[in-house]
This record gives sequence, structure tokens and C-alpha cells, in this order.
Amino acid sequence: MPSRKEIQWSQLRVGALVLLATAVLVGLIFLMSGTTGGLFSRKIDLRCYFRNAAGLKDGAPVSLQGVTIGNVQHVRIVPDRTPTSVEVTMKVDHKYLKDLHIDSTAAIAQAGVLGDSFVDIDSTHAVGPPPVNNAELQSSDIPGIQDVIRTSQVSIEEANRLIRKIQVLTDTLNTNRGTVGELINDPQMARKISQITNDLGTITAAISSGKGTIGKMVNDDTMYTRLNATLDHVNSITAQIDSGQGSAGKLLKDNSLYDNLNSAVTNANQLVTKVNSGKGALGKLTNDPEVAQKLDNIVTNLDVLLKGVKEGKGTLGQLAENRSLFDNADHAADSANKLITDMRNDPKKYLVIRLKLF
Repeated sequence: MPSRKEIQWSQLRVGALVLLATAVLVGLIFLMSGTTGGLFSRKIDLRCYFRNAAGLKDGAPVSLQGVTIGNVQHVRIVPDRTPTSVEVTMKVDHKYLKDLHIDSTAAIAQAGVLGDSFVDIDSTHAVGPPPVNNAELQSSDIPGIQDVIRTSQVSIEEANRLIRKIQVLTDTLNTNRGTVGELINDPQMARKISQITNDLGTITAAISSGKGTIGKMVNDDTMYTRLNATLDHVNSITAQIDSGQGSAGKLLKDNSLYDNLNSAVTNANQLVTKVNSGKGALGKLTNDPEVAQKLDNIVTNLDVLLKGVKEGKGTLGQLAENRSLFDNADHAADSANKLITDMRNDPKKYLVIRLKLF
């Protein structure tokens, strides 16, 4: 039977083992919560609202610029906050409060393609004061894995449509349809292209040997010499114009032409001003209603006169419309011409002087 001393020693060892296990457990707890500053560190609560939780769970990490600063406490739905009805409550270590701002933004991100979701706070462009306890941070939408898969699915569908179009195109080319199909499959078209290539080779060879106009332009220096001389003449002409020689030079350099044009424009403006003010004949014609009325009366009387002539009224009307009067006048003019001619030929016949003495 063990003695009392042995029993006490056994109990002491058991108690020491329990104390050691408790210390190890407390140490593990401190290690597990070390990322947020320890179990008894001072913390603040922050809130943020999202459209979708994206698989975020209670206890998920909260990071600031990639550094873990806290954990998610609760994820719940608040119907009154539509459309951002997912409320995420976070506990953040107080020592990181200096790096947070009231205008910092929070987003739900994922650790890799298949990793768990976490809250990532961004303070890169934030300039506001530090948030207080239970403050609300603004949310920012980051495309999740589902959005990436959805976008990839759309891209895959577009790629499939493109592949189908390419297949239709290749089938069309293989059936001799279209110009490209004929180029690929029609031997006659290939022969024509070969013939065109041979003709182009012949033409280029002729040009290289100096044949034809193009060949002479390429190989003969005479054209270059003439062009060079022409450019020299053009340079000489431009130099003379720039120096004020000749008519073109005077037009560019002589200010008298500008002065004359300016004077002409000034005189024209004065003339138009006088006309608009009713001065002179043109001004009265333009602005005086009495002159306009007189002109209108003259035109009316002239129209009446011409209408009477056309109707055969008066002497002018008879002359214009009466054929017999014209014939008589013509006959009288013809008789007068004959009389004058006869008088010139035999003046004695008509000029007889008789003297009588009383």
C-alpha cells in the first residue's frame, strides 16, 4: 500500500501536468489569435454592407493592404439595406487604427482560385480621419470567381462562334466559291496569275533595260537634267518674286496695290452709304418713292404704247401691222431712188431755167 508521501507526490505531478497543459493551451490560443494582436488586445468594431456575401463566413480574416488586422464577427442579411443587404461586422485590432480612415473601402476577395473568402480593406487613396467604433466603411465591388467564370464562359462561347465561322469559311474556300476559293482551287486562275507574273517580269526587265518612256525616265539622265534645270528656273523666279521684281513681285512686295485696294474699298463703302442715304441719282432711284412711281408710270405707258403698236393703232401701229402701208412706203422709196438716179444721169431733163421779161 503506497504511503501518504507517495500519494502527495503523484497528485503534485498530476497538478503540474494539468498546469503545463493549461499553459500550452493558453499559448496556443495566443498563437492562434496573434494575427489580431492577441486574445486580450483592444479592438474596435467596423461594419460594411455588400450586395453579395460571396461565400464569406464568420471568423474569416480581415486584411489591410494584404496584412491581417482582424476577423469577421457576423455575416447577416439586413432587408432594409437593399440592394446592399449583406451586413458584415468586423473586429479590428486597435493598433491598426492609425492606418485606417473613414473613407477606406472594403471588398470581399478570395485567396486564390479555390481559396476562402476574406475582407480586404484598401486605404491607398483614403485621406479621412480614423474610424470610430462601429463605424461604417464603404464597399467596393471586386469581381469574384463566379464573375470570372461567367466572363470566361462568354469568352468561350464567342471563341466557339468564331471557330464555327472559320470552319464555314474554310468549307467555302474548299468548294471553289468566291475569289479566294477560285484562287486556291481553280488551276486556270493559277495559270492566269502565273501569266500576269510573267508579264510583270517582262515589263520590269524592259524598264531596267531602258525601253519605253518609263524605262527612259528610270535610266536616262536627260530627264533628270531637264527637271533639275526646271527647278533652277523655278527657284530663280521665286527669288525674283521675293525680291519684288516683275508684276508678281510687286503684287507681293509693293504696298501701293494694297493702298489702292483699300482706297477703292473705302470709296465703294462711301458710295454705298450715299446710295443708302438717298443721295445722288442712284440714291434717289433706290430710296425715293416718287422716282420709283415715275419709273413705274413710264414702264406702264411704254407697255400701253407697245400694246397699241401691236394692235395696229396710230402711225407706228400701221407701220408695224399694215402690210399695204409698208408696200406703199417701199414703192415710194423705190420711186424716189429711181428719180434721184435719173436726175443724176440727166439733170438737164429736170432743171430747166426759163427767163421772162416783162
